[in-house]
Amino acid sequence: MISLFHSYRQQTDEQLMSRVGAGSGAAFEELYRRYARRLQGFFFRQLGGDEEAAADATHDAFLRLFEARDRYVEGRRVDTWLFTIAYNLCRNRYRTNAYAADYLATLDAEPICTEDIEIEMDRETLRQALAKVLESLPPPLRLLFSLRYEEELTVPQIASVLDVPQGTVKSRLHKTMQVIRRQLREYE
Repeated sequence: MISLFHSYRQQTDEQLMSRVGAGSGAAFEELYRRYARRLQGFFFRQLGGDEEAAADATHDAFLRLFEARDRYVEGRRVDTWLFTIAYNLCRNRYRTNAYAADYLATLDAEPICTEDIEIEMDRETLRQALAKVLESLPPPLRLLFSLRYEEELTVPQIASVLDVPQGTVKSRLHKTMQVIRRQLREYE
């Protein structure tokens, strides 16, 4: 039994997903072991720091992955597919909370600038300031920032997760970084 789990740990995500599609519970458990903590952190950041909601969303994401196992396209990256599921769960929650209209308005609105205060800040203060700015971003922009800079997905992977063109991802990332730079201008 131990050698079976050991062999699963040495397989790629894609090999594991093929085994999950064939009904392997052990392969599913290995995927869960690899991604549950990362997904829960992602949901925690995207769902307002609510640990219970993050845990529920993580379980929902894996449930959806398992239910859709027969639709897995061999060769597709499992992490990208899993974050697509996660993104859709967040998007559904945002819709429920009526964030979609706020997001579109934010893209066209001029961001709020902070006052110019000359204070020498240390790294921890800057980290706290960035965290505060990220909390103030509309959830879709916070999600985009998280996928790129916290989850370290590439622009093509993000485009696949969000189901938008790469150019759209690039322009929204640029807009997000402009907002962040303006908000953190006092810390330069």
